[in-house]
Amino acid sequence: MDGKMLARLGAVVFVAAAITATALELTRKEDRPDASSTGRSKAATADPLHAELTRCQELGEAGTRDAGCLRAWAENRRRFLAPAPPAFGRPEIR
Repeated sequence: MDGKMLARLGAVVFVAAAITATALELTRKEDRPDASSTGRSKAATADPLHAELTRCQELGEAGTRDAGCLRAWAENRRRFLAPAPPAFGRPEIR
């Protein structure tokens, strides 16, 4: 067997292995977690702001024109940027 024939045989084996791996990957069943088992707690979903922000995220580009989304984002910014209360037992720095 000369070198050219050996290279062709190697290429055929490689292509066959790639096709087999692709076929196995495409036929494999995906394990998708249920919406209830995503790790989200019930307390997080009970927050109406969280629910509204999730709805706005699903709207995508249309969320920038939705009045409810604009209010929710403003409230989220207000909560996020609010100054933290002073820690218990520590003097307030002014």
